[in-house]
Amino acid sequence: MPLSSDKCVIDRDRILDMIDDVKAEFPAEIKRAKDLVANKNDYIAHAKQEADDLRQQAEEYAKRIVNEDVIVRQAQEKADEIIAQAEETCRMLKNAANEYCEDALRRMEEAVADAYDEVKLSHAKFRSALGGDHDAGSPRPQPRRRPMYDAEADEDDDE
Repeated sequence: MPLSSDKCVIDRDRILDMIDDVKAEFPAEIKRAKDLVANKNDYIAHAKQEADDLRQQAEEYAKRIVNEDVIVRQAQEKADEIIAQAEETCRMLKNAANEYCEDALRRMEEAVADAYDEVKLSHAKFRSALGGDHDAGSPRPQPRRRPMYDAEADEDDDE
C-alpha cells in the first residue's frame, strides 16, 4: 500500500527463503540447547563434586596444620620441662659437690692439724729427751690446737 506509514512492501520469495533457512537451522539449535540443558546437570554435579573435594582437602590441610602446631607446642613445652629438670639436677649436683668438697677440706684440715700437733708433741718429747730428766717434774707439753679453717668466713672476706 503506497503512502502508508505503518506498512511496508517485502519481496515474498525472499522472506519465505529466510523463513526456510531459519526453520532448517532451528532444529539444530534446539538440539544443541537440549544437549546443553542435559549436560547442565552433569556440569553442576561435577562442579559440586569438585567443590566438595576442594573443601575436604582444605579441611584436612587445616587439621594437619593445627595438629602440627599442637605437636610443635607440645614439643616446646616438653623441651622447656626437660631444660628445667636439667637445671634443677645441675643445681642439686653443684650443691652436693660443694658440700662434698667443703666436708673433704674440713676433714683434711683436721687431719693436717692433728698431724701438726703430733709433730709438735714429738718435737717436744725429742727436746725433753735431749735435755735429760731435769724437766721430768714439768708437765708434759700439750699439743696446741690450731683454729679450724672457716670457708664461709673466707668467702665473706673475698666479697
